[in-house]
Amino acid sequence: MTVEDRDHYNPQAIEAKWQERWEKAGIYRTPEDATRPKFYCLEMFPYPSGDVHVGHVRNYSIGDVVARYHRMKGFSVLYPMGFDAFGQPAEAAAVKRQRHPAEWTYECIDRMRRQFRALGNSYDWDREVVTCDPGYYRWNQWFFLKFLERGLAYRAKAPVNWCPKCQFVLSDEEAQGGKCWRCDGPVTKQEREQWFFRITEYADRLLDDLEKLNEWPERVRVMQANWIGRSEGVEFDLQVAGREEKIRVFTTRIDTIFGVTYVVLAPEHPLVDKLVAGSPKAAEVAAYREKVAARTNVERVAEASKDGVPLGVNAINPANGEEIPIWTADYVLLEYGTGAIMAVPAHDQRDLEFARAKGLPVRVVIQPPGVTLDPETMESAYVEAGVQTNSGQFDGLPSEEAKEKIADWLEQRGVGERRVNYRLRDWLVSRQRYWGTPIPVVYCDQCGMAPVPESDLPVVLPTDLPFAATGEALPSAESFVVTTCPKCGREARRETDTMAQWIESCWYFLRYADPHNEEMPFSREAADHWLPVDQYIGGIEHAVLHLLYSRFFTKVLYDLGLIGFDEPFARLFTQGMLLKDGAAMSKSRGNVVGPDEVIPRYGADALRTYDLFLAPADQEADWKEGGIEGVARFLQRAWRAVAGRAAHFDRDWRTRPKVEAGKAVSLRRRLHQTIHRVTDDIERWHFNTAISAMMELVNALTEVDDAALSDEKANPGLRTAYSEACEELCKLLAPFAPHLAEELWERLGMEKSVHLETWPRWDTEAAREAEVTVVVQVNGRLRDRLTVPAGTPREELEKMALASERARAHLEGKTIGQVVVVPDRLVNIVAK
Repeated sequence: MTVEDRDHYNPQAIEAKWQERWEKAGIYRTPEDATRPKFYCLEMFPYPSGDVHVGHVRNYSIGDVVARYHRMKGFSVLYPMGFDAFGQPAEAAAVKRQRHPAEWTYECIDRMRRQFRALGNSYDWDREVVTCDPGYYRWNQWFFLKFLERGLAYRAKAPVNWCPKCQFVLSDEEAQGGKCWRCDGPVTKQEREQWFFRITEYADRLLDDLEKLNEWPERVRVMQANWIGRSEGVEFDLQVAGREEKIRVFTTRIDTIFGVTYVVLAPEHPLVDKLVAGSPKAAEVAAYREKVAARTNVERVAEASKDGVPLGVNAINPANGEEIPIWTADYVLLEYGTGAIMAVPAHDQRDLEFARAKGLPVRVVIQPPGVTLDPETMESAYVEAGVQTNSGQFDGLPSEEAKEKIADWLEQRGVGERRVNYRLRDWLVSRQRYWGTPIPVVYCDQCGMAPVPESDLPVVLPTDLPFAATGEALPSAESFVVTTCPKCGREARRETDTMAQWIESCWYFLRYADPHNEEMPFSREAADHWLPVDQYIGGIEHAVLHLLYSRFFTKVLYDLGLIGFDEPFARLFTQGMLLKDGAAMSKSRGNVVGPDEVIPRYGADALRTYDLFLAPADQEADWKEGGIEGVARFLQRAWRAVAGRAAHFDRDWRTRPKVEAGKAVSLRRRLHQTIHRVTDDIERWHFNTAISAMMELVNALTEVDDAALSDEKANPGLRTAYSEACEELCKLLAPFAPHLAEELWERLGMEKSVHLETWPRWDTEAAREAEVTVVVQVNGRLRDRLTVPAGTPREELEKMALASERARAHLEGKTIGQVVVVPDRLVNIVAK
C-alpha cells in the first residue's frame, strides 16, 4: 500500500466495488436457517412516482442499520424491498408529465432501484415486489373474491367528491377548499355506485387488539382508537310533528335530552327532501345543498360553520313533548352516526355557536356543583358532569346517574335503546381511475353482477391503451370492457372501477415471505415462519390509513385460515421528518436534496451516517450541507486510523497477554465503553449518539502515534489494544457505513465479510473507569464533588463525604439523620 493509498479515502471507488461484490456473493439473500431466531425488518415501501431524496434516505438508512445489526447479532434476517406502484401518486406524477403511467412507473422503479443500490442497503432483491405486476395484483383480485364470498365486499351508493371537468372521484385530501387538485375547478358531491369492504364488522377487534400492540407508539394507538371511535349511548326517534316520518338520532349524552332546542339533519340526509317537498323551502334547501357540495367533509368538521337552513317543520322531543324546529346544516355529516343530531346548545360548543348565530333558544339542564349557569350570557358550553336541572323527574340527580335512569326510562317506553356506535365507516375501495387493479366482477343483463372465476385471474389491466387523463381509459376500452358472463355465457361488461391503492399495501408484507409462489399469494408455512413483521418502520401519517387497513386485512386472512396470526406488525417505529430550511422537502419549494447530488461529492456512507447523526431518529431534523462535511471528515479519520496503520495490525491480538496499565488500558477502556454505548444506542434507536461514541473512539485512535505503536518496550500492550480497537471499530461501523467498514476489514487482512461477523461484546471490567466523580449533596443540594477510584466501597464514600469541608459547612448546627450512598455516583447527607 502506498502512502497516498493509505491516507486517501475514495468513497466512490470503494462503494462501487463492494456493491458489485455483495451482489455477486449474494450475502444479503435471506437465509433459510431454522437453527437461528428469525428477524423480519421492513420499511413501508415507496411510491415510485419520482426520485428518492435525502429524507427518504433517512428512513431507509434506519431500517438498514437495524437489519445489519440483527444479522450480526445472530438472527436470520428477512429484509426485502418493493414498490407500491399502483394508484393516485404514480398516476398523478405520470399525468403531470403527459406520460403513460405504466411507462413512467417502471422508469421510476428502475431509477429508485439504482438509487437504493447506490446507498448500499442490504435488501434481499430476490424478493422484490412490484404491485403493478399482474403476478402480484392477481392476488389482490383473489382476495377481493374471498371478501365477496364472505359478505365483506359489497356495492352500494355513496356520496363522493366529484370533479365535473375531470370526470374523476377525489378524496377529501384532493379536494381541499372545494377545488380539484388537478384542474382547480369546483368540486361537487355526487352519489355513485361504489365498492366497499365491511371493515366495521371488525371494529371491536381492531379496537380491543390495540392492547396487544404494546411496542407501537402510544400516539399511533390513540389515533387508531379515535378513528374507530367506539361510543356507548342511546339511539332514539323524534317524531316529525303532524307527519309519519321519524328522525333517528344517537347521543352519548342522553342526560342532556331535556335541553334539546332544535334538531339538525345533514344536507344529504334523505329525509330533507321529503320534509320540504312541495314547500317554499325546497328551493332554498336546494341552493344551500349546492353551496355545501363545494366543501369537503374535512373542512365541514374542522371549521365551526354557522350556516344552515330551517326546514319549516318541527320534531317532538320524546322526553318532554316539546316541539322543536328542524334544520339542515353542514356541520352534521351523513356518514357519522345517523346523519342527524339532537342539538343541545348549553352543553355542546358547536350547537351553542350555531344557536347564537340563528337566535335559537339555549336551555341549561346540567348545572356545575355550586354554580348556576345563565343560558342568556354563557359563552362556552358546559360539557362536564354536574347536577340535573330542568329535567323533569330527574332533577337533582348527579348527571352520570341520570344517564342510566333516562336510558332505562326511554327503553321502557319503547322510544329508544342503548347502542354502541362507531365513527369508523366501511372502507370505500373502488376508484374511477385507470392505474389500479381491475375489480374482478362483470355485469350481465341476465345474471346481474357475477364474480370472475379464480381460474380466469388475473384480469389484466391493458397497458396498450392511449391513456386518458380523465379516468375514462377503461370505460372507453371496448376490448377490455366487453366480455362473456361466466354464469350464462352471454355478453357481459367488466367493472371499470379499479381498486384503491391501499389494497396493494394491505398484504405486501406477506408476499415477501413467499414471493415466487404461483399457486397461492403465499404459503401458510412461509407466512407463519416470518410473520408478524418484527420491526416495521414508516411515517406516522399512515396511522389510520395503511396501518389500520393492514390490520383489518390481516384479521380477515386469519379468519380465512390463510395465516396463524391476526396482527401484522409486532413493533412499529415512526421516524421523524427530515426538513430543509425548516420545511418539508418538495420540488415546489425548491428545497429537495437528492442522493444523486450528494453521493458523487461525499459518498453514500457519509450520506447515510449524516442522516442518522442529525437527531434522534424519531425527531424532526433539518438538513444542512455543512453538516455532512463534518461526517465525511470523521470517516476520513477512521480510514487513516485503520487503513493508514494496517501495517501495525496484529491479527493474533486475542492470544496476546493483556496489559494492566498505561496507554493500552486507557485505549481498551475507551473501546469497550464505545461497544457498550453503541449497542445500547442502537437498541434505543439513538443512532446519533451511537455515531458520536464512535467519533470519540476514532479520536482516541488518532491520538496514538506511529512511534508509540512501534515501541513495545515503552508502551507494552499498546499494539495489541490498538489492533483490538481497529477490528471492533470495523464491526461497529458496519451498520452505519457498510462500504467503509468492509474495505477497512479487508485491509486488515480479513477474508470473510465484516457483515457476516458477530456483533462485538463489551468487557465490563475493561470498560470500568479507573476514577469516577462522586457528587456530594446535603439535603439534595450539590455541595461538593469527589474524585475517587471506581468501585470505592459505600462505607469509604460515606466517610469521605462526611469529611468534606464544603459539605461540613452546611451541616453546622444540624443532626445527621441518614446518609444515602449510590456507588460511583453520589452521596446525599440528610440532616435536620
